[in-house]
Amino acid sequence: MNEALAVTTTDLGRHFHGNVLDMIFDSGPMVQFVLLLLLFFSVVSWAIILMKYRIIKKSKKENEMFLDTYMRINKLSEVYPESKKFKHSQIAEVFRAGYTELAKVSGIKRDSNPGEDSTDDPSSPELRGLDNVERALNRACDSETTKLESALGFLATTGSASPFIGLFGTVWGIMNAFRGIGVRGSATLAVVAPGISEALIATAAGLAAAIPAVIFYNYYINKVKTMTGEANSFASEFLNIVERYYVRSVRK
Repeated sequence: MNEALAVTTTDLGRHFHGNVLDMIFDSGPMVQFVLLLLLFFSVVSWAIILMKYRIIKKSKKENEMFLDTYMRINKLSEVYPESKKFKHSQIAEVFRAGYTELAKVSGIKRDSNPGEDSTDDPSSPELRGLDNVERALNRACDSETTKLESALGFLATTGSASPFIGLFGTVWGIMNAFRGIGVRGSATLAVVAPGISEALIATAAGLAAAIPAVIFYNYYINKVKTMTGEANSFASEFLNIVERYYVRSVRK
């Protein structure tokens, strides 16, 4: 009896390997499907992480370069052609949007009646033009923020869903392991260990996909908030310049 049990235990444990790849290939179809799904999440997440690192690094560098140009040149008309060189700068894009709207407003003012006094009229062309510039700046800031935040939602989804997907694979694998134990009628460590270890790979894979996604999601969100704040500050400064030097000059 003991000899037969020993043979059975040996037969059941002979397929157990310490190598992770062997355990993955020996796992059940559902666990393998979960691992493939987690591999997809992990690969896409790392692609987004590397892409965002390159974009944010380049954007930050061009923001600094544009601000240097902006502070060095006194005339906005001369800053505008220079701003076109910085294709990846959010601040340069905000400036272009504001300056384009300002050029439209200035053209309307030149075509209006110069002898018409509308300083106290809240619906005057000057004030409406200033509102148009402000809206253009706000739209540009929102648009640039949306561009920076694009694809970060996938990192958030990976960070929140991957552990549960891995846990599902683990639970499924453990269910199959205990079902096999019930069919064989043996519960020795040599029988239980292979199924449990193969099932736990899914949880490990889920955590491996989730941890980098959560870390870099929080990192990039903070970077985006900082860059958005800088763009909003520049928009406010640009609007003050427009109000001080353009609107008031027309009212005189």
